[in-house]
Amino acid sequence: MLSLFRVIKFSLQDIGRNIWLSVATITILVLALLSVNILLTVQVIGDNATQAIQEKIDISLYIKPDVPELQIKALEEKIANLPRVKSVSYISQEQALQDFRAKYENNQEVLSALKELGQNPLSPSLVIIPNDFSEANLLINELRVLDDPIIESRDFSNNTVVLSKIENITKRVNDIGLFIIIIFLLTSILVVYNTVRVAIYTHRQEIEIMRLVGASNAFIYWPHVFSAFIYSLLSVAIIIVLFYPFLSLLQPYLEVFFMGYNVDILAYFFNNFFFIFGTQFLLVLFINIIASLLAVRRYAKV
Repeated sequence: MLSLFRVIKFSLQDIGRNIWLSVATITILVLALLSVNILLTVQVIGDNATQAIQEKIDISLYIKPDVPELQIKALEEKIANLPRVKSVSYISQEQALQDFRAKYENNQEVLSALKELGQNPLSPSLVIIPNDFSEANLLINELRVLDDPIIESRDFSNNTVVLSKIENITKRVNDIGLFIIIIFLLTSILVVYNTVRVAIYTHRQEIEIMRLVGASNAFIYWPHVFSAFIYSLLSVAIIIVLFYPFLSLLQPYLEVFFMGYNVDILAYFFNNFFFIFGTQFLLVLFINIIASLLAVRRYAKV
């Protein structure tokens, strides 16, 4: 306990005596973490937007008018039992008409034309959501060959193109995002390593004297290891304090840009708080400790 107290004491004294160098080290760490978190935010926004768009994609089977509801329910159950189907929703003629009117409520020409018809021209339909986006094309092929006399028409020809485009865009965004994150991580590691080396370089004479007077390895190394812990903890705490207000300002713009889609970046960071920032803390701590041990080892040799 006494040795631990001395290690902590010398570490805090060292940080206090070289306050500006400590501030510079923490600033570099904060900037590195800020870069990583911004890139992570971009990737999460892309993934959430893609997933939200995927959830909006559906496949529709239009049913002939005046078909008994029992037959429609039987077809609905048959489709729902397909392994690639997530859900099936039945939309009646009345519901379809209400949805149509709501969609074109600001277009009086369309509503007037609908009124002149004097009857409901829309057909009941079954709206099918794929269970797995990657297998949506296979589901479309299954529904294409589905033979049932009550089916009037099928609407999924355009979805095939949309699904393919979204799949390609998702792959490109993930590949580019991963590449950029790796580049920034490597750059951050080099910057942090050199910053820590500069910090310990200022103590090279003290380290050499401590070794000459017979100080143990623990007494030489551990104060710098504890300093690395303090730097890591403070840098992650600062990035949390800075980043959540940034996300709070960003979220309203995302809601406007992705109107109609559930893209909530703030909720993602709240739900994964310990994993995201815990991983970042351990990574920064590991880099700091390795850099400190290598730098101290160089000057501890007599």
